[in-house]
Amino acid sequence: MKPLALVLVYITEEHRELVSQHFDMIYAPNEDLGKDRSNGAAQIVSRGKDIRVVLTNGTNGLLEGEIDAMPNLEIICTLGVGYENVPLDYAKSKGIRVANAAGTNDDCVADHAMGILLAAIRKIPIMNAGVRHGMWRDDIPRPPHVSYKKLGLVGMGAIAKKIAKRAKAFEMDIGYFSRTRRDETGYQYFDSVISLAKWCDFLVVAAPGGKETFHMINDEVLAALGPNGVVVNIARGSLVDTQALARALAGNMIAAAALDVYESEPKPPQALLEFENAVLTPHVAGISPEAIHASVQRFIDNVNLHFAGKQLLTPIDGI
Repeated sequence: MKPLALVLVYITEEHRELVSQHFDMIYAPNEDLGKDRSNGAAQIVSRGKDIRVVLTNGTNGLLEGEIDAMPNLEIICTLGVGYENVPLDYAKSKGIRVANAAGTNDDCVADHAMGILLAAIRKIPIMNAGVRHGMWRDDIPRPPHVSYKKLGLVGMGAIAKKIAKRAKAFEMDIGYFSRTRRDETGYQYFDSVISLAKWCDFLVVAAPGGKETFHMINDEVLAALGPNGVVVNIARGSLVDTQALARALAGNMIAAAALDVYESEPKPPQALLEFENAVLTPHVAGISPEAIHASVQRFIDNVNLHFAGKQLLTPIDGI
């Protein structure tokens, strides 16, 4: 008999079939980024005692009360890298293992980060719209180039390293701030986000979400970045203070912003919509057919390893 898995996030019909080959599956994706948990909640009430596996994501997470209602739950997996709303300590106290899909979408996120950075600096969305209304190159200020500038990374995890590798192809200087110094990278380390922002031309946010990083990019950091600076966020919306960013754009304190994530998602960041120099995409940096398939396969592999009594591929905090 196959273990019963509760899937709380959207996956394609093809991937539902793939998961069903390995586990009995209850497919009950929560809606509106976890704000409406009724789908999953109903299934937990109905089948909670039988559920041994949960697939969620960092935004939806899993509540302590939901864990309590699944007394035979053995493993929680997230579809993607994030796990900020999974109660790790509580899961560990109950002997429940937790794993994510680290490494499955790093290249996709890094590609997207460079794409929206280029779009913001070279003003590609503005020019695309302008050409459709008769604009020609003599009608606009010359956008700066990207090469040979200074790229500052907030965070130096796997995704940040991928972004840095792409930036090196543009012959950029790389600096970073992170909780752990990574001298092996050869990049310049800064002991604060403020000092990094003062140094760099482009500030890319690639750090985890959570209480420790909430509004890490604030008025002071944006002021330090300066009027020619560009801020990019492909991490979590909570890291950037939206109102502070709106003030910086309105006051020409920075040149542009490029965000794939924002605090209000899935609703657009209303405070930023009036600014042409704010490039916005709908939290798709980590999404491609290749990345999603790899993430689903990582979930399957981790769960199969768990039931085989083996080490998980991507355990969180060694759980």
